[in-house]
Amino acid sequence: MTSGTGSADGSKADETDGDTRKARDTAVSERRFRFLVAGYAVSSYGTFLNMVALNLFVYETTGRALAMGLFMAVRLASGFVAGLVVGGLLARFSAKSIMLWANVGQGAVMLVLILAPDGMLTGALMAVSVVIGACGTLFMVALRSSIPEMVGEDRRAWANSLSITGRSLAMVAGFASAGVVVSLVGYTAAFLVDMATFVACAVTVALLPIAGGKGAGGSAPEAPEGSEGSERSGDSGAGKGASAAKSGRRRRPVAFLALAAAPGMGLMVALRGVDAFGSSSHNAALPIYSTSLDASNPAVFVSAFWCVWALGNIGAQQVIQRYAQRTGRSVGALGFGYGTVVMSAAFIAAFAGFPLAVTAVIALIAGAADGLTEVAYTSHLQTLPATLRGHAFGLSATFENLGFGVGMILVAAALDRFSPLAVVGWSHGAAIVVAVVFLLRVAGVRRAERTGLRKEEAVEGRPDRGDRDGAEVSRG
Repeated sequence: MTSGTGSADGSKADETDGDTRKARDTAVSERRFRFLVAGYAVSSYGTFLNMVALNLFVYETTGRALAMGLFMAVRLASGFVAGLVVGGLLARFSAKSIMLWANVGQGAVMLVLILAPDGMLTGALMAVSVVIGACGTLFMVALRSSIPEMVGEDRRAWANSLSITGRSLAMVAGFASAGVVVSLVGYTAAFLVDMATFVACAVTVALLPIAGGKGAGGSAPEAPEGSEGSERSGDSGAGKGASAAKSGRRRRPVAFLALAAAPGMGLMVALRGVDAFGSSSHNAALPIYSTSLDASNPAVFVSAFWCVWALGNIGAQQVIQRYAQRTGRSVGALGFGYGTVVMSAAFIAAFAGFPLAVTAVIALIAGAADGLTEVAYTSHLQTLPATLRGHAFGLSATFENLGFGVGMILVAAALDRFSPLAVVGWSHGAAIVVAVVFLLRVAGVRRAERTGLRKEEAVEGRPDRGDRDGAEVSRG
């Protein structure tokens, strides 16, 4: 009797110790991830600062708007290529090493630009364009694909939301301060600040233990409740795709195996590319629309719009974090589809000529919907096995860079002939159409799953088979 009681007490104590250790490990991993996000936010500030400062510097150095467009095109092309190869790099190297060297590379190329003599400025600028575009994509894919290993499957929505919040704050700070930094201290000082942000992020990455990369194995993660049904039905397909990749049967590129791992995944990535195409339209049209509102000071409307947009984005992240913490569920693929529709519609409405107060509310809604789509999309791709996840994120980055790059070319040409409202309308309208197709696809998958479950329950419950539960069927 005594030994039995002691055994029971011992098992309870073990369970308590196990829960305590798990809670402690979770707290440690979350604290480390917060430090990583802080470093990422600092480097993101540098990224957005140099987007403005470098474009201005290119235009001032060359005196040609075409050179500024070429600089952006090379940057996007580099990100496009990096997206194609990053999955293979993650299969060979750790996520930590990729994130570390991505920041070291960006800091080093900024130093090259600072030290370059006048006769080599053009070459240095092209080098900056290539390295910044490629390394930015490498860091982003390595970070996002490794989040489930860093914080755990059940905390990935929280982690995604936190990283997006840091990036949004950095975007506002970078865009808002770029003009002030350049005008007050000059380009060289701005580039030094930019280089320092990448060094700070590299130091943060070097000091933290970061999981992920090196083709980390593992079975397909369990789909959270409330996410798209394809996350559950696609588990077996994902596992087969992973094993095929491991065994060397590469009849198709691994990235496309990742998209085939779950129903609707390819359409989801395609929608992301179309969404990037729409984003190019409002980015190009905002300065033109702002000039029509106030030709003497067009920067005021653009700055105010992005600040309000960021407030909506950050507010959405706070809601998503609390929702994930309270329910343990992610927003799912449906959130991505509906968020894309709302976001695109809001950006179209922003150019409709409403009063400024109404436009501010529209910008707030656009930011909140953008934040929702970002978390939903990232969380959904993270349900893939680790062997396929890096390839899927890399291919996604390629689609995004392609959509944004092609969009900038077409939109720039269209804005010479059509109004900003018309150009943004058909660009984001295309995203709405694809989003509706995606939502119908998700609804069809869920309907098929419910029908299949009802059929299974009906068969298992048939009295002529003598089946009363699944256990008897499995034993038979």
